[in-house]
Amino acid sequence: MSGKVYLVGAGPGDPELMTLKAARALGRADVVLVDELVNRGCLAHARSDAKVIEVGKRGGCKSTPQAFIEKLLVQYSRQGMIVARLKGGDPFVFGRGGEELEALLAAGIEVEVIPGITAGLGAPATLGIPVTHRDAACGVTFVTGHTKDGNEPDWTALARSGTTLVIYMGLRKLEKILASLREAGMSPQTPACIIENGTLKTQRQVIATLGSLSATGFQGPAIIVVGKVVLFSSLKQNSFQRKAA
Repeated sequence: MSGKVYLVGAGPGDPELMTLKAARALGRADVVLVDELVNRGCLAHARSDAKVIEVGKRGGCKSTPQAFIEKLLVQYSRQGMIVARLKGGDPFVFGRGGEELEALLAAGIEVEVIPGITAGLGAPATLGIPVTHRDAACGVTFVTGHTKDGNEPDWTALARSGTTLVIYMGLRKLEKILASLREAGMSPQTPACIIENGTLKTQRQVIATLGSLSATGFQGPAIIVVGKVVLFSSLKQNSFQRKAA
């Protein structure tokens, strides 16, 4: 007897940004494996008798091993249970959803992926920042500042791409990332911002330039946005006025 696994995107933080399809999947689940960054308000859609298992992953802290999470998904589904793997943002955007999908398919488990709003879209939107704009950016590039093997992304190629850069997990290496972009020829006056706890009541942000942006006072989780589109922010006028003063 085999059950089914839903790989569910919970959205960028605010529980109201989770999709209806995600809510329905939670309502069906016998077991919910939930990530650390998922707002616990999302669990209001889960059954009262569902088994909820914390499998948190947060940068710089002790995390549940990925292999163990995949083992649990296979184990419970093989017992005939419906399992919801609830992940922050979108399962396939820096969420290891691809790895879990591979493991489940290799084990012969039925899987359904339910997309979610990734933080790289949701967080900038709260400030009125469009990651693409016909007059400012012909595209957007999502990139992580923290890779599995420790190798750096090709910041030179990214700086020359002409796209908005949305950087996940880059707070700890912010100074090095910004220096690499400047060395690649990106102007120090390029607008840039940090958005921490995007879409939540605890959200904080700073708007600056590539030459002045600082991670001081921020702990994460945070999204970094670099590009002309930051100028569309609803906060940018006051921010740049304060800087000028």
